[in-house]
Amino acid sequence: MERLTGLDASFLYLETPTQHLHVCALLILDPRSGGSPYSYDSFKEELSRRLPLIPQMRRRIREVPLNLDHPVWVDDPKFDLDNHIHRVGLPTPGQSHELAELVADIVSTPMDRARPLWEMTVVEGLARGDIAVVCKYHHATVDGVTAADMLLSLCDFGHDAAGDEADGQWKPEPQPARWKLLTDAAVRLPTKAGVLGMVPKTLGVLAGFVQRRRNNQRGMALPLTAPRTPLNKTITARRTVAFTRTDLDTVTEIKRSFGVSVNDVVMTVVGGVLRDYLLEHDELPDRSLIASVPVSVHGRTRHSDGINKVSSLFAELGTDIGDPSARLRAVAAANRHAKAEHEKVGADFLRDWSTYAPPNIFQFAARLYSDLGLAEHHPVVHNLVVSNVPGPSNPLDFLGVRIAGMYPFGPVFHGAGLTVTVLSLDGHLDFGFIACRDLVPDIAALADAVPAAVDELLLAARESHR
Repeated sequence: MERLTGLDASFLYLETPTQHLHVCALLILDPRSGGSPYSYDSFKEELSRRLPLIPQMRRRIREVPLNLDHPVWVDDPKFDLDNHIHRVGLPTPGQSHELAELVADIVSTPMDRARPLWEMTVVEGLARGDIAVVCKYHHATVDGVTAADMLLSLCDFGHDAAGDEADGQWKPEPQPARWKLLTDAAVRLPTKAGVLGMVPKTLGVLAGFVQRRRNNQRGMALPLTAPRTPLNKTITARRTVAFTRTDLDTVTEIKRSFGVSVNDVVMTVVGGVLRDYLLEHDELPDRSLIASVPVSVHGRTRHSDGINKVSSLFAELGTDIGDPSARLRAVAAANRHAKAEHEKVGADFLRDWSTYAPPNIFQFAARLYSDLGLAEHHPVVHNLVVSNVPGPSNPLDFLGVRIAGMYPFGPVFHGAGLTVTVLSLDGHLDFGFIACRDLVPDIAALADAVPAAVDELLLAARESHR
């Protein structure tokens, strides 16, 4: 038995019938590239063989009676792999929009909390004999780093298969008694008074923000100052997705030419895509859109427990700047200042606050916020989420089959109905776009615009050296 941290549990509390807090990855697998011949049965058998490598895939949530404390992880005594892996086929091979629609349907469905919070859907019938796998995990079980680690546990580098990791017949640990959960919660109740210690710390953080602005010091974009766009409304349960890729060498050339980071280039590309999209819809605001950017604090946090070790900063995307070179320089400068100020706030600020989140109040507030559509009645916190996750630079086989592409999709939130996640893998950058279908019905236009946005930056980079 292991108790969820407040941050891990918050992804459960924030979930509503329309705000799903799971993350997904679409893997495109190429059985023609060598390795073992593909069959669904062998694929499933290989997954079963590797389950001992990832014990969290066989544990589920157990709530504390009366929600007196955060839930605990327990082994699922009724674990059945057939509840977590499914097989479907596309009706029309080669139609990528049908695959996108299938992924959107999977992402739109909430997860069953009575079981371990993960699913895999194997999709057959793609063009050229490719296979797709849609991996779905609740955010309470993974963050960007742990999700990558979990997937890597199911992967091999090249075709060098891992040895047999089976540990015999798995036996779940005994379930904790109800009285044990209640007793542990009662013992922990006095520690909740520690929330009072967060008040002066929070006031100090706010005072720092104010003082730096008075001194005309640049920092991160401030939440609640984002311009309102069609993206920033109450979301429904329906999702839509799109995906594309670009060459990492091209992005690296742009990065070196301008003396910026890969993340700066990624955010500039996203900013350029959104600028063109909003211009086409006659909805481009005068001020730059503000993105919430998840920041991994693995290795920097003082906390060793828990799964989600993540913070967040806010950064401008330069959507108010037409020239791509000027936009990239502005985004790079904004990112530097945002990171510097984020360091002053500290890696554990979000985690420390979430420790004291009372489950019942948190869940009631999330449901009320959703039901009343409150996201449309206060200033916009941020316009969207943009996440850039570094991945392996070498080829990978997933359960024995070569990965040709890996497209990530994060959650979307009330008031910010679009999330863009980018993953580097084997010389490519794979872009995953996910949105509330009712806010962004034409999401394919965003993904389709990525190559042009990269090309205009590449052209600017090369012209700067003439």
